[in-house]
Amino acid sequence: MRKIFMATLLMTSALAMPGHAEEIGEVSTVFRFLGKNDRIVIEAYDDPKVKGVSCFVSRARTGGISGTVGLAEDTADASIACRQVGDVLQFTVKLPQQEDVFSERQSILFKRLHIVRVVDPVRNTLVYLTYSDRLIEGSPKNGVTAVPVPRNNPIPLK
Repeated sequence: MRKIFMATLLMTSALAMPGHAEEIGEVSTVFRFLGKNDRIVIEAYDDPKVKGVSCFVSRARTGGISGTVGLAEDTADASIACRQVGDVLQFTVKLPQQEDVFSERQSILFKRLHIVRVVDPVRNTLVYLTYSDRLIEGSPKNGVTAVPVPRNNPIPLK
């Protein structure tokens, strides 16, 4: 009963996180006779508080039968590139110095992919970091990218 409660709690918290990924492409890396192949997927995330910024994340997805039914644990490997995709960057609210912008599960229970936005006010730049963690231990594997904001559009901080 406790395991069911924890699984429900974790899945509910995943639904509560802002933003969602839009898969825009994938490449196969390992052929699997049964189930999906192992692959690298490319996903786009639009920053919900900064209109005109999108982050593109490539990450490994495990295939096979366990991957097809959602039981496989994906590796911590990920790469990120965030870019200005609109004509003007618009801030919908004042931003905290650091914020977990996106979070998505990578395994049935314990592993999550995170994208964190950090504001660098000295350089008027938005820095995005991707990493994964587990309930017990995380991984030092990470990726970082930055989106400079024009000086005439200061980033509003809380």
